[in-house]
Formats: sequence, C-alpha cells, structure tokens
Amino acid sequence: MSPTPVLAPVPGRAVRMEDVPDPIFAQSMVGPGAAIDPPRGVVEAVAPISGTVLKVLPHAYVIVTAGGVGILVHLGIDTVQLEGQGFTVHVEKGDEVTAGQLVVTYDVPAVEALGRNPIVPVVALEKGAENVGLADAVASGAELSAQDTIFTVDG
Repeated sequence: MSPTPVLAPVPGRAVRMEDVPDPIFAQSMVGPGAAIDPPRGVVEAVAPISGTVLKVLPHAYVIVTAGGVGILVHLGIDTVQLEGQGFTVHVEKGDEVTAGQLVVTYDVPAVEALGRNPIVPVVALEKGAENVGLADAVASGAELSAQDTIFTVDG
C-alpha cells in the first residue's frame, strides 16, 4: 500500500511537532505529525487529504480517507476557548472533500488579538499514525505553500 500524502492546510513556516508550544501536541499525545506557523493575515485552511469530514468545529476538523486514515487539523492553541471567534466554517460533518478544498477561513490576527498562539498542528490519528514520514521541509523549518506535502502516512 502506498503512503498517503498529507498536505499543508495553510501556508507558513513548517514546525516540528516537538516545537509546538503546547505539551499535549509537543509530546505527540494526540498523535504524530507536524505543525505550521501561519502568516499573520486571514488564511484559508484547506483539507489536507481527500475524504469524509468526521468532525468539524470552528477551530479544528478531522478528515478520514476511504482507507481509514484520519487527519486532525487544529487551528491555533487553546482556540476552543474562543467559541468560534476568528473562524468561518465552510463544510459540515459528513461532507466529502477533496485535498485542497476550503474547510475553514482562519482570521489569524483576530486569534492572536484574543491571546492565542495561531500555530496549526496537523496530526495523524490512529490508523497510519505509527508510520508517519515527515517531509524534509518540516525538519528544516522551511516556508510552505498551502497544499505542499508535510508528511505521509501509511494506509
């Protein structure tokens, strides 16, 4: 089975998961992956893979492939406390999406103004999580465009 590429849901600087300023993500308690420090503007957060929207909240979403690989995109740290401020959701639970499709509009300056770190962890959940291959851009902290591959998962 060939690895599934996971695309950057937002543009920005690639960040290793252990460098995310949140111990739950930094210690990979949620799962392995990488993060992106987004530009300070309004950005479109897109689907990192093609599949079904399993869960969508203003600040986070999970998409699952037909093969069962789940990817969590979490827009910012502790942003659940913002109760939707700074986010506009464009999909619903159960929707089929293609990689690169708009999921959430993310107002990074608004989230920062409310005292939250805007970094975007992208996490492999359960199936495939044991076999994550990080892109070279993550280790080097390179600038990414939305839809650049940030890691691959088996599954």
